[in-house]
Amino acid sequence: MRLLIMGPPGVGKGTQAKGIAEHYQIPAISTGDMFRAMKGQSTELAKEVQALMDAGQYVPDEVTDRIVVDRLGKEDAQNGWLLDGYPRTIGQVHALDKYLEERGQKLDAVISLVADEETVKSRLLKRAAIEGRSDDNAETIAKRMKVYHEATDPLLDVYKERGLLIEVNGEGSVETVDERIRQALDKLS
Repeated sequence: MRLLIMGPPGVGKGTQAKGIAEHYQIPAISTGDMFRAMKGQSTELAKEVQALMDAGQYVPDEVTDRIVVDRLGKEDAQNGWLLDGYPRTIGQVHALDKYLEERGQKLDAVISLVADEETVKSRLLKRAAIEGRSDDNAETIAKRMKVYHEATDPLLDVYKERGLLIEVNGEGSVETVDERIRQALDKLS
């Protein structure tokens, strides 16, 4: 199964991606995790990625595309994957479309987690306190939410037009949201 999970920062994509990936025995691939893993690395790319993230900005498409394509080429992703945090722009949608087309593959579904904006802000501030993430502070959260809505909301329309979008209420316990997602995906089989 080849899946995307989308939604604003703090909606629970990473948490849900792990459960979905385990259930379907595919890797959960998070661009955010890949970028954060670059923290402390001394490569120019790693330094550029960290500076952008600390400022609440997204990594440019061409850099992100290269990182994602490299990851999708790994052995564990040959029978499917779940992408978390990619694509985030129309350019990235086209890059993913091209990647899939070149390999004779297709996207099975796009899960869109939906939650009240105050709920996600609260989750992000709580996560910052627990994990000490430099990209989770009030000012950066506001920037990330604005950038998300401007750049990523239009992607939901693209996937809706293609009949791939599955909207899932992202509020409630981890188990409740997980069950909602599984029920929606099971209908695809």
